[in-house]
Amino acid sequence: MAWLLGAMINTALLAIAWQLPKKLLTPAGYIHAWGLGVLIWGCLGWRGYTVMMAYFLAGSAVTRLGKAQKEAAGIAEGRSGARGPENVWGSALAAAVCASAIALFSVLNTTAQANLWIPLLALAYVSSLSTKLSDTTASEVGKAYGQRTFLITTLKPVPAGTEGAVSLEGTLAGVVGSAVIALVGWGVGLISPGGIAICLIAALIATTLESLIGATLQTRLAWLTNEMVNGLNTTIGAVLGLLIGLAGQQLG
Repeated sequence: MAWLLGAMINTALLAIAWQLPKKLLTPAGYIHAWGLGVLIWGCLGWRGYTVMMAYFLAGSAVTRLGKAQKEAAGIAEGRSGARGPENVWGSALAAAVCASAIALFSVLNTTAQANLWIPLLALAYVSSLSTKLSDTTASEVGKAYGQRTFLITTLKPVPAGTEGAVSLEGTLAGVVGSAVIALVGWGVGLISPGGIAICLIAALIATTLESLIGATLQTRLAWLTNEMVNGLNTTIGAVLGLLIGLAGQQLG
């Protein structure tokens, strides 16, 4: 029943989005987002879906901040910010894996294991999306409003939009972005109040590592695309969230 309801809700939303004059996704992106949405609703219900939608809407809005300035500088997202399938899965594959694992534990119905891993996987799910919105917010705010932009490895000034570049404005905005998703995750009951702090810590570490990867490897390896780096970023955020949560359980 949950899967059927998920398909109906996502079909209705797809029909509405398809008619909007300003497209948030490419046509193929909408189809893949539909599949992702059905998966998330089928595995996590409205709670997980709400967190995913909060990320999608906030991330789309942030991408449009300072659009004119970024376009003038040649560092705006392509396709006027419309995301394709590669963006959908680069951002949400880790979350989809966490959601699928939660559904698997629920089906197996092994109480002891489910009681241990389902809360940790829910924390990892929220942490991955918290990490991604942190990354998106930091990048877009930094490119639009960063007064001084530095390469993370050398701290030398570089132009905004450079791979591995960071700014104070972007970093602070990234913390706010991660907090938004963490608060939504707590608000719908997926994580505890302590999980909010874990998501913020995991997101900060993961986005810092992503900047290091961008500064050291992405410019040298042609196959290391932005989408692959995004996938690494969200995976690191999910794993860190899970491990910190597990450590907290053991210490508690």
